Amino acid sequence: MQSRQKLLDLQMLQMFVAAAEERSMSAAAARLGTTQSAVSQSIRHLEEYLGVVLFDRKHRPLQLTAAALTLFNRGRVLLAEGAQIRSEVLEASQGIAPEVTIGLVDSFAATCGPPFIKRMLEKTVRLAVRTGLTPYQGERLFARELDIAVTTDPFEGLDGKVDRRIYSEQFIVLTPKGTKTKLYTRDALRVLAASASLIRFNTQSHLGAQVETMLRRIGVRAAPRLEVDTADTLVAMVAAGLGWAITTPSCLAQGMLHISEISVGHLSGINASRAIYLVGRAGEHERLFEASYEAALEAVNLTLIPTLRRVAPGVAGLIEVAGSPA
Repeated sequence: MQSRQKLLDLQMLQMFVAAAEERSMSAAAARLGTTQSAVSQSIRHLEEYLGVVLFDRKHRPLQLTAAALTLFNRGRVLLAEGAQIRSEVLEASQGIAPEVTIGLVDSFAATCGPPFIKRMLEKTVRLAVRTGLTPYQGERLFARELDIAVTTDPFEGLDGKVDRRIYSEQFIVLTPKGTKTKLYTRDALRVLAASASLIRFNTQSHLGAQVETMLRRIGVRAAPRLEVDTADTLVAMVAAGLGWAITTPSCLAQGMLHISEISVGHLSGINASRAIYLVGRAGEHERLFEASYEAALEAVNLTLIPTLRRVAPGVAGLIEVAGSPA
């Protein structure tokens, strides 16, 4: 009776959860870097503490009892919360987060990713980076698969999030090399759409959806013919003479291998742009969030802007970095 008055031992709980996931005490021991006898003894102590049987040891692999299933579900939550407490304490005392997963929209990852990640490695013990389309980053952020995301959507209307704009950029028009038009009004875009195929960026992406919305708003109809998934592929297709496209300066930098084979045009009388944001969960990783924001601004100013000034003069001016002089 006296033993049941003790607090639940999280180490014993960790060994139980590992054994339940592996359905094997030897496999759990190998995963945790301990011995099978230590896992077996720990689970027996846990059974004595709770007054229940957790495994049917007559079967292989191990079978969980009804009591074990309840403990397994609750135990995983408790272990996750324990890890979060450790993370928050370390972050508060040292400004260093032990394990962090960051999501990066492709155009930022390809242009600003290396210097950004280099800075973030200084603030973390272990860092995982995930890239992909913006819509999925929001889902993963609030499913706790990501801790912070650099994305084109601030996910307005969602509770429990915090966001800060890193930079905004105006849309540009890409055409094959030799195109004489440099300023595109609504009428000029209509003429272009009637004479050549529009190469669309994936409409499941936030940028692709923004471009489609802009074209509908200004009354430009372009028959769907070619759709691509990445910015560098889009630039390559334009360079190959397969059509024209609307994109952004940072996406152009992502495809700069082909930049000598394209012409870049600006929009005239058309207000169309996108922004890149840093998004996190409110009240979590606050110091890391601020450090991430500073690292993102630095990466844009030291990498993206100089690259564009070098490979596409005039395009860098279409990017407005947060906090920079007007």
